[in-house]
Amino acid sequence: MSQRLPSIYYGPSEVAGRGVFTYQDIPEGALLEICPVIVIPKEQFQQIHTSILHDYYFLWGEQEEECAIALGFGSLYNHSHEPNAFYLVNYEEAYIQFFAKRDIESGEEIFVTYNGDAREKGKVWFEGS
Repeated sequence: MSQRLPSIYYGPSEVAGRGVFTYQDIPEGALLEICPVIVIPKEQFQQIHTSILHDYYFLWGEQEEECAIALGFGSLYNHSHEPNAFYLVNYEEAYIQFFAKRDIESGEEIFVTYNGDAREKGKVWFEGS
């Protein structure tokens, strides 16, 4: 099984630094990428807030006492309150899967919500929350 669609790539984003894009149309429901993660144990979780990795981690574990850095493009997807993709986590096997939430057109940036649930419209840390 391929772990990433060959049409996705990262590049400069108008939203924030770098982002993930596609150069081909992607149908709704398509698996975009499977990203293994590096889990940072709860004893080291607070240290991430003083590092460059602060803007790239996912909360991790059933109790969200850990965090994880997604490999591949996983930590480069930018945030939107109207995402065109979503992700599912597998804590046991330590990976995140990214899927198309709707049809994504060629050239479009791929977004997820950092709130974990697209119905949650609360501010995220960089929006002054």
